[in-house]
Amino acid sequence: MAKKKGRLELMQMKQAGEKAAWITAYDFPTASFAEAAGMDMILVGDSLGMVVLGYQGTVPVTMDDSIRHAQAVRRGAPNTFCIGDMPFLSYQVSDEKAVENAGRFLKEADMDAIKLEGGRRVAGRIRAITDAGIQVMGHIGLTPQSSGQLGDSRPRGVTRTARGS
Repeated sequence: MAKKKGRLELMQMKQAGEKAAWITAYDFPTASFAEAAGMDMILVGDSLGMVVLGYQGTVPVTMDDSIRHAQAVRRGAPNTFCIGDMPFLSYQVSDEKAVENAGRFLKEADMDAIKLEGGRRVAGRIRAITDAGIQVMGHIGLTPQSSGQLGDSRPRGVTRTARGS
């Protein structure tokens, strides 16, 4: 199996105009298939609430739920860059809580980075997490954790052309 891609390799891919292939996985078999297929990255998404746990949305997902599924994904894809999705209220409360929970993904599930929703409103959290030495991937667009505040789960941060594409 090829060496796991890191931040530098992913940045080089971007600079070269290469596209990264990634998938969301929640379990060992899917992760092992993704690694065998040569995926560049795997996201362990909080969408596991709906897809695996049967919730109506992502809000009920806990850190323990996320960690457990991230551990299974890492066992299935030991050589793939994996990202743990920070569930609702795991980072919104304070910088300290955000760093602590992001650190759990690295310490307990061997994730390479974390993902959280939001833009400018979470910039301070992102700074605190990265200052702790943890890689962060942002997420704009469809942000289900914010659906209660925004009124729906329509995508945000999307620019459309006159043709609507």
